[in-house]
Amino acid sequence: MKQPQAASTRVVINTGILYAKMLITMGISLYSTRLVLNALGASDYGIFNLIAGVIAMLSFLNVAMTVSTQRYLSFHQGTGDCAMQKKIFTNSWVLHIAIGVVVVVALLVLAPVLFGGFLNIPADRIPTAQTIYYFMSVSVFFTIISVPFTASLNAHENMLWIAIVNIIESIVKLAIALSLVWFIQAERLVMYGLFMAVLSAISFLLYAVYSLKKYDECSVRNYQIDKPFLKEIGSFAGWNLFGTLCGAGKIQGLAIVLNLFFGTVINAAFGIANQVSAQVIFFSQTMLRAINPQIMISEGRNDRQRMLRLSLMASKFGFFLLAFVAIPIIFEMPVILQLWLKNVPEHTVVFCSLVLVAMLVNQLTIGSFSALQATGKIKAYQSITGSVLLLTVPLAYILLKLGFPAYYAVVSLITMEIIATAFKLYFWKHKAGLSIRNYFERVIFKAAIPLITVVAVCWLITQYLNFEFRFLLTGFISVLFFALSIYFTGLCKDEKQLIHDMVVKKVLKKLHKSTP
Repeated sequence: MKQPQAASTRVVINTGILYAKMLITMGISLYSTRLVLNALGASDYGIFNLIAGVIAMLSFLNVAMTVSTQRYLSFHQGTGDCAMQKKIFTNSWVLHIAIGVVVVVALLVLAPVLFGGFLNIPADRIPTAQTIYYFMSVSVFFTIISVPFTASLNAHENMLWIAIVNIIESIVKLAIALSLVWFIQAERLVMYGLFMAVLSAISFLLYAVYSLKKYDECSVRNYQIDKPFLKEIGSFAGWNLFGTLCGAGKIQGLAIVLNLFFGTVINAAFGIANQVSAQVIFFSQTMLRAINPQIMISEGRNDRQRMLRLSLMASKFGFFLLAFVAIPIIFEMPVILQLWLKNVPEHTVVFCSLVLVAMLVNQLTIGSFSALQATGKIKAYQSITGSVLLLTVPLAYILLKLGFPAYYAVVSLITMEIIATAFKLYFWKHKAGLSIRNYFERVIFKAAIPLITVVAVCWLITQYLNFEFRFLLTGFISVLFFALSIYFTGLCKDEKQLIHDMVVKKVLKKLHKSTP
């Protein structure tokens, strides 16, 4: 078994790998979005984000469903039961094939309803939209059946191969975006959907082939179905899927509500807002992916206190890492979007800013999800918090029906995120034993001063300075002040000691060795 220090070192190494990957893929992805928007035009890009918005859902779907299998694999790594790990993988493989088939069939059954007049799409583009929808159904299937393999990689904390595959995906997406100009305008949207579906199949093969060769428990031959265990993991995955679909449903539901009131062009603005949030959230998700296996392993070793401490760190550092990027971007949003897209659809600035605020609220309790996953007690958590977040859609519909501006749809998202936070804390306390007082002391109170500092710095710069490329100064100064504020006021004593032991001592040791 890994010793705590070795495990902490592994977390740092994996975090570094994932951040390097993130910087590469984020840059490529943002540029690809600009190329696709210009190639398709605002209306077709809006159609893609409305119909193929399931693509944005896929990353969340994949992460949440991966946690189901990863939870059991990591948990039994903690217990040291190798035979159990193999049984988990083989049964998970069967389960996810079944889930993939059911989800695809459900999507196909829904197609006549969606395209029979429910969605507000120009009549001449409905056949194209339907084709895109079928391509995305293929993408969903390959994403779901890749889950056991990505879960195994995560359980083994092999972030390097995950990073390699993600970089390959980003490069292929850039190639797809560049290739769109080779087709006539009417064909571009269909070809884009086709290429994205093919990419999902390629990603599945990269994960599957590597895992089957690398890990003993990854085998699709000679497996035996364990019905009791299949029922257990099926229930766990099912509730995870419910929670994930609620989270994705609130976004896709908002897209549909906006479409019903304002048409496809506003879906381009909302789609760009989700692109921005998806890229920015990588900063915190990357850390969570690195620390998540250790949360599960700690629970497997019956070390509940370490598990809770890590989950609190995940919430605080997840918030910090998102705020590092999100706060300066919010203050400099108009300039950044103009430089990025050139042609910025109406409402994009306010949509992007409000979506980032909603994500910041979400991060304050992101560790609750990992903690409840580790304990296995997720039924009530997923059903209640998922349902609360899904209420975003009817609330947005009511507000727009009453005549409020379009951005109130995203205001409803922020409102329901705040309400969901209270429920998350309740379950974190009653299902995992969290001290609410400890949460406020280690997360909320510690995050308050750094947050006030970075907001004040960004506000002062944007109020009193005005020159070209000011956003670079805003980003640099805000990050500097935010980092200093976090170190002096945002960290607990044990967290400072951990940083000192893992970073400072190692740097000094290497410097000492390199000195003649």
